[in-house]
Amino acid sequence: MPEMTLEERIDRLESFESIRQLAGRYALSLDMRDLDAHVNLFAPDIRVGRDKTGRAHLKAWVDDTLRDQFTGTSHHIGQHIIEFTDPDHAVGVVYSKNEHECGREWVIMQMLYWDDYERVDGVWVFRRRLPCYWYASDLNAPPIGDMKMRWPGREPYRGTFHELFPSWQAFWAQRPDRDTLPEVAAPAPLNGFLKAMRRGAADPKIRVR
Repeated sequence: MPEMTLEERIDRLESFESIRQLAGRYALSLDMRDLDAHVNLFAPDIRVGRDKTGRAHLKAWVDDTLRDQFTGTSHHIGQHIIEFTDPDHAVGVVYSKNEHECGREWVIMQMLYWDDYERVDGVWVFRRRLPCYWYASDLNAPPIGDMKMRWPGREPYRGTFHELFPSWQAFWAQRPDRDTLPEVAAPAPLNGFLKAMRRGAADPKIRVR
């Protein structure tokens, strides 16, 4: 990888901060139901469903989803890993712990977002957000066992929190022989930690909640 100039390094630092702010703004605008502020965090030609594009379609979809399912929400952003593919494109993983008022039930959730970011006309936006859920369950009913996605009025189903990274299945597939020391892979490149962990896996198919 060629050495970055001082200007390029400053730009990279500013881009890191802009993308982190993007994730925080997503949570705040969603929870406060400012849908204009929310959809403007996405690319102008954002894909919505299979055959629609644009912020207006995204606003309509978000509006319907929030009105149909939640009285109130609170998204608590956790660790955020960002890696650049070039000066104007990046990928990232953001943890999120969420709370939802769903009628008479209070549903808690643990998830992560697999993000694609793009700088459009000098502004960093979401090109895509892939939500990967571990659990969603009533506050008084810990999600022990299988099928941890347990929304009120719906049949439980399995989330995709671990499907993003093949290491989860590989870890449980075989118990190592403790009579020998395990092999240790070479460290991932400086800007390739997420790519190395993904190991070329396909994106999981996300079930809409």
